[in-house]
Amino acid sequence: MHLPINISELLKGAIVESDRLEFKAGWNPEAILRTICAFANDFNNFGGGYIIVGVEEKDGKPVFSPKGIDAEKIDTLQKDLLRLCSYLKPAYTPIVSLENYQEKTILIIWVPGGQTRPYSAPATLGKDKEYKYFIRKLSASVIAKNEDLKELLTLTATVPFDDRINHHAVLEDLKLPLIQSFLKEVNSALLEDSRMMSFVDLCRQMALIDGGSEYLKPRNAGLLFFSDQPDKFFPYAQIDVVYFPDGEGGDFIQEEIFKGPVDHQLRSALRHIRNNFITERVTKFPHKAEAERFYNYPYAAIEEALVNAVYHRSYEIREPIEVRITSEWIRIVSHPGPDPSVTLDDIKRGQMVTRRYRNRRIGEFLKELDFTEGRGTGIPKMRRALKVNGSPLPLFFTDETRSSFYTEIQVHPEFLQNHIPHEAQVGVYDGVHDGVHDQSLSQTELRILKLLADQPLGLGKILADFGYSAVTRNVRNAINKLLKAELITYTIPDKPRSKYQKYAITQKIKDIKVS
Repeated sequence: MHLPINISELLKGAIVESDRLEFKAGWNPEAILRTICAFANDFNNFGGGYIIVGVEEKDGKPVFSPKGIDAEKIDTLQKDLLRLCSYLKPAYTPIVSLENYQEKTILIIWVPGGQTRPYSAPATLGKDKEYKYFIRKLSASVIAKNEDLKELLTLTATVPFDDRINHHAVLEDLKLPLIQSFLKEVNSALLEDSRMMSFVDLCRQMALIDGGSEYLKPRNAGLLFFSDQPDKFFPYAQIDVVYFPDGEGGDFIQEEIFKGPVDHQLRSALRHIRNNFITERVTKFPHKAEAERFYNYPYAAIEEALVNAVYHRSYEIREPIEVRITSEWIRIVSHPGPDPSVTLDDIKRGQMVTRRYRNRRIGEFLKELDFTEGRGTGIPKMRRALKVNGSPLPLFFTDETRSSFYTEIQVHPEFLQNHIPHEAQVGVYDGVHDGVHDQSLSQTELRILKLLADQPLGLGKILADFGYSAVTRNVRNAINKLLKAELITYTIPDKPRSKYQKYAITQKIKDIKVS
């Protein structure tokens, strides 16, 4: 049996943080039992951890090449592991995988956070077994004491929502093609096994289901990533992207709704934002070798903000994630706000480091797909991307009851100003045409130019690309402005209302180059 993540990246700590990994050069029953107990308690809701037997460690990092374990001892070790786990209270059984790495056999014990915590284990395996509660502190498994013990006991039978089983779903709601697509993307050796093993065994191996054989039910995280219609079980588990061409007070809006598996809707929403609302501007000075380049909104900042919302929103609240876009800002709204342990001053300063994560399994899947690193790195990365771009730092808001949370990313100041240095030549780039000297062009106008870059199109084709069935004011105004500026023209100029009429870009656009 193989793990649903890439073994090479796991061993190098590329996916899982070091304090969720424990390396053992050889078999050490007492230490391994304590660590299983600690990972199962999942004190910080990080998603449990992995014990890797057959790899020596130095200063918390694996030493390569691995020692591996003797093939003759594999069966004995697995039986001994079952015996060890029988000492855990309440009952808990981890997932075991034998992996081949650098021509050595390695035993990996995957310990997801347990459903019936807190767990206790004997401090020693002698005759007089004294049971203790173990938790992880950095890279060590320690006995929970004082305030930590009190806090652990308050977590009795409380499991994050995304890791709970869903009594309204059935096994068939999980789709094999989606699971296999995920395994392929993360380069897991489990992909090959999945073609030969039963679907139930595959789902158990990935911890997507739970319960006895007579009552198997999917976990919520499995439904969010591997069902065709997660919103069937979690209403409004979607991302709404809403554009206000004339500002929030205007009469027109352009709305796109993204549903489906969480990672699919996230990719689709980000692609839509990148293709339609992010513009690069290039300013070249005659006496400087390098041009100045910046974006109205740096894509990396938008990505971090939206991934953060997907990671930390509550899927029990029937509200979508909403991305609201104007010419001046992008706001990403989710529900609820940060944990009360994060103060309002921390939020204003953008220093939101929570101790306990709301969606530990969703976070794991997003990490494996390279959407996030976890551990509160999203906001620093967002701020860094904005700073490099020359944009204002992000703004964060919530209310006293923490019912909602939104991140505001403001447009680069140069996209709000009409002043251009007289010695500069400016180009506005959307990835299709070479450059446009009029820096007041709207996103709608840029999109129309992009559509016409390859060939003339009729009004119907233009509207279809916007998803409109009838002419809207923003499209009509954009076309009229482009005609007036002589950036586009009619293909039948003497019959503007001809049913065969199309629009084409003019030589004025074709001649514009930024050297």
